[in-house]
Amino acid sequence: MKQVLDKIAEYRREFEEELKKVDAFKSFEDLRVKYLGRKGGILKSLLDLLKTVDKKDRPVLGQEINRFKIFVEQALKDLEESLSRKKAELEEKKRFFDISLPGFPLLEGGKHPLTITRRLIEDIFIAMGYDVASGPEVESDWYNFEALGIPKTHPARDTQDTFYISDDVVLRTHTSNVQIHVMKTRKPPFKVIMPGRVYRKDADITHSPMFHQIEGLVVGENVTFQDLKGTLEIFLKRLFGKNARLRLRPSFFPFTEPSAEVDVSCIMCGGEGCRVCKGSGWLEILGAGMVDPVVFENVGYDPEKVSGFAFGLGVERIAMLKFGISDIRLFFDNDIRFLRQFG
Repeated sequence: MKQVLDKIAEYRREFEEELKKVDAFKSFEDLRVKYLGRKGGILKSLLDLLKTVDKKDRPVLGQEINRFKIFVEQALKDLEESLSRKKAELEEKKRFFDISLPGFPLLEGGKHPLTITRRLIEDIFIAMGYDVASGPEVESDWYNFEALGIPKTHPARDTQDTFYISDDVVLRTHTSNVQIHVMKTRKPPFKVIMPGRVYRKDADITHSPMFHQIEGLVVGENVTFQDLKGTLEIFLKRLFGKNARLRLRPSFFPFTEPSAEVDVSCIMCGGEGCRVCKGSGWLEILGAGMVDPVVFENVGYDPEKVSGFAFGLGVERIAMLKFGISDIRLFFDNDIRFLRQFG
């Protein structure tokens, strides 16, 4: 009997020590199971031990075990209430909001470098009196090729260069299709630029299957090549700075005659010659020319009464030059480290 009483006293001391160390509901639950658990708890082991003592000693030992049980249950109940209060106080502190504190700043996204470049180009031409027009990206063969004087034998119409939806429907290969839509719905004179996405089967560090173009079109009476040159000179100086110089090289495009490749003095070396311009001092920037009379006839204009010029440039090309970017794929990788540099 004395041995059992000593055991109860020992368990009580251990319980009181462990009770002081409990500071969370998990350790509280571990303590409760240790002493009151139905299968392996200490009280269960004491009751099992009670069955092994003499019958005359069982009433006294039973009372002691019961007192120990009541003590443990009450202590655990008090502890549980204390832990609950502490948890509630902590949650209340988390919910507390000082209305005198300044607000949290909102996280704002930045503009994509292509968006920055496109809007800059648009702003320059809008300031020069141009309208902005758009057109379909899925286009008929007639608007994309035929009306622009591009013959069926032209390499641009091959399936290895163009994305065909069907025999006579394509993903537009340039925004020149919008020129036809504009001329079919407007009467001269007008000045318009046409920004948008275009699609070609190219993919490397300087080409992408999807990229962005901005084309310009001016139609009216007595529009000359001199007007084209002056327009491009103003545009390039506003885009790259007043020291930018313009150079025109004869070229060929099916929908303009005469046609020219347009170069700008290298923005890296100022025309002195460097690695970027390959020592030439010039960078190819866009293509341009006077609208071919055949195109006017296809849209119902009289080429004897009106004339015009058109030009086209790649937004990615301009952005790569302005920001010193060597790989076009960076524009489409969505790498936040790259995009964050542009604000």
